[in-house]
Amino acid sequence: MTAASAYRRALAALGLFTLMAGDFWRYLLSWWGWGAIVGVLLILTIVELVRARVSLRRTPIALVVLLAWMTASIVWSAYPGSSAIGVALTLAATAFALLLARAMTPADVVQALSWAVRTVLLLSLAFEAIVALVIGHRILPLWVDYSDLDKIPAAFYWSRDLLLQGGQIQGIVGNSNLLAFAALLGVVVFGVEWAREPLRRVSTGIWIGLAIVTLALTRSSTVFAAAAGVAVLLLGALLVRRAPAGRRVLPTLGFVAVVIAAAVAVFLARGPILAFLQKSPDLTNRFDIWRAVLGLIEQRPVLGWGWVTYWPPWEEPFRDLVEIRGVHYYMAHNAWLDAVLQIGLIGALLLAAFVAVALVRAWITALDAPRGRDLALAVLPLLLLGMLLVHSLAESRMLFEIGWVLLVWSAWEVTARPWVRARDREVPEELAATGRPPEADA
Repeated sequence: MTAASAYRRALAALGLFTLMAGDFWRYLLSWWGWGAIVGVLLILTIVELVRARVSLRRTPIALVVLLAWMTASIVWSAYPGSSAIGVALTLAATAFALLLARAMTPADVVQALSWAVRTVLLLSLAFEAIVALVIGHRILPLWVDYSDLDKIPAAFYWSRDLLLQGGQIQGIVGNSNLLAFAALLGVVVFGVEWAREPLRRVSTGIWIGLAIVTLALTRSSTVFAAAAGVAVLLLGALLVRRAPAGRRVLPTLGFVAVVIAAAVAVFLARGPILAFLQKSPDLTNRFDIWRAVLGLIEQRPVLGWGWVTYWPPWEEPFRDLVEIRGVHYYMAHNAWLDAVLQIGLIGALLLAAFVAVALVRAWITALDAPRGRDLALAVLPLLLLGMLLVHSLAESRMLFEIGWVLLVWSAWEVTARPWVRARDREVPEELAATGRPPEADA
């Protein structure tokens, strides 16, 4: 490994950690501190893209059209200044995904993801242990007004000191769903490492176990559902691969039919399932949020209100749109409703087209990949897309931060065969000499 590739991997790992644990920086250093870190990472990303002379060929057309529509929404936005900020953040995250997809090998990305997830898990468990065993009470983020503790909702606490009480731990990210997402991502990434590195399977197995324990401690039903989606996709891909290369259409259609039937069955039995998981029938107030969002969608159904990613709390109509027990919500908790709200039905259809094309390509890639250590890399985009899609039904994070980067990286990664790209790009001497990846990656 050259110094240049090691630096690039370290930059990717730090960027992925920041995207995954943005609230950690915000709680620790304030929004200004987080913004400074993001700004530095963006500058370093752009510098690396220029140094690597990254080509934009093979960029998914659906992604280009979607980004263009998001940008154009500034024109008709009800809050053009905030839309400009939202578009800038989306383009910055897309640039980082481009760095991962076009200036690094898939194996390098897996290692960077692995480092980022391990750091989140270790710091989160250590943080919760210190709160439980040393501090002994719940704690707030450093940048919170402590003047009236009796009126601060429980959701505002960084840690609620629940590790020893069997409650939902929140870790350094301050949110059980975010920590659960990181843990599930760890299971997927560590699983890829386990398949690719036979000599490290014991240590990797320990990390898989730690990620599963963390996932269990979060008790996030949303991410449990995403985990089921990942498992179903992996099993389906492995089963369909057993069919001859020219006879996989019917098995694929059969698998899709089974998945649809299972989804309908889960929907019809949602009551008993939620009761078993000890979750409220309204999916933890999501019905109230969705009703408020639908009310706004009715006012601007075609073009939407303007792209912003997170809802800006200083802008109407978001300032007091949803408040439940003292907590203001600044996302729709459904990526598709959020897309319709912000960029209208047209934009949501463009997003659906982008995701659908990426999913089909990822499925074909997973089926066509050769056996061996390259297979795990080829299946990874499919598993990430499945995870994001299920998660998008109850959360909006597919549209920003780590969710958006994983979505765009997966779509970029399956525009060509990743196992071929991995071999062609494992030529550090050429990369060091020319400052750009081999031509096979163009």
